[in-house]
Amino acid sequence: MSYAVDFEHVSTVGLESSPVAEALAGLRANEARYYTNKYGHVFTVEKAEDDPETLAYISRVLSEERGIVIASPALEVTQFEVEGLRMSYVFYESGLAINVMYGLAEGGKRAVGFKLSDGMEVPEELSSFTFARQKSKLAGTIRGSFFVIKGTY
Repeated sequence: MSYAVDFEHVSTVGLESSPVAEALAGLRANEARYYTNKYGHVFTVEKAEDDPETLAYISRVLSEERGIVIASPALEVTQFEVEGLRMSYVFYESGLAINVMYGLAEGGKRAVGFKLSDGMEVPEELSSFTFARQKSKLAGTIRGSFFVIKGTY
C-alpha cells in the first residue's frame, strides 16, 4: 500500500520498527517537502517488499559502484521521474536513507546520496565516507554524503 508523505504533519507510519523512527520520519518528510516545493511532486513511498525492483536497482548500483551492501533491513522505497531525473529512494530501519539520482539524458547528473537520521551511528559499510551536517526543522540534524555514479544503469 502506498503512502503519500505529509511534511506538515510528520508521521512514523511504516517506520515504527526503526530505533530512530521519529528522526527517520522527519528525514522522509524533509525529502517530501523538497520534491513538493521544487517540482510539485507528491512524494509517495511503499513497503520495500511491495517494490522489490526499486530495492534491487539501488542495491545493484551500490554494489557495482562501490561494493557496498547495506546490513540494515529496508523499510520503504520509492522511484519517480522529475525533470529528466530518475530518483530512487530507500529508507532503512537503522535510520539511513539512500537516494540514487540518475539523469536520463546522456551526460546527465548521476550520484548516490546517503543521509543519516539524527541519533544514528554511521553504519560500518559507510565508514569510509565523510558526512556533512545540515539542520532541518523536520529532521533535526541530518548528516549527508554522496558519490558520483560512473556506470550506466
